[in-house]
Amino acid sequence: MRKNNTAPIKALVYCAMLAAVSVVMARVLCFATPDGVRWSLDKFPLFLAGMFFGPVMGALTGFVADFTGSLMQFGFNPLLCPPAILYGLFGGLLRRYLQKNTSVVRIGVSYLFPVVIGSILYQSCMLAKLYFDGTFANGVVYYLGTRSIQFSIMLVAETLIIYMLMKTNIFTRLGVWPPRSIIKKEVE
Repeated sequence: MRKNNTAPIKALVYCAMLAAVSVVMARVLCFATPDGVRWSLDKFPLFLAGMFFGPVMGALTGFVADFTGSLMQFGFNPLLCPPAILYGLFGGLLRRYLQKNTSVVRIGVSYLFPVVIGSILYQSCMLAKLYFDGTFANGVVYYLGTRSIQFSIMLVAETLIIYMLMKTNIFTRLGVWPPRSIIKKEVE
């Protein structure tokens, strides 16, 4: 006889909560400057979803958070969605690396990949293509400059937040860290 396995439901509930936290932090608890730069701590919940439940659940959490948040503010543009997906994806891909030793350096190195690939490089090119009034090259240089400064600061802040949350052992008490197989075959 099979036992009832609630792990997938638990994963969905936690990922929905992390997506909601990301949306609130991105759209409500943020600081926007007149030049269009938005300072918010909205990406680390997506990274945590990947760390806890794997790359697929992390990527889906990133998509849901970006989709929901963008509909609340300016409308969904699928070209601007990949960075949010990358945070959850890399959190999941590097979770075994982080499980070995969850130090601030390991978290920072792991978090660096989606920041550089998604938020700085990819999104700078997309913003230049979609919203910059001058040439594409000038737009890329402008956005690379402003976003590099912004996300360098946010990288440090969000890395420290993840590290401090991990040091509290709250995720161990909740049963989501260290990662385990979400679906276990339990046959009696």
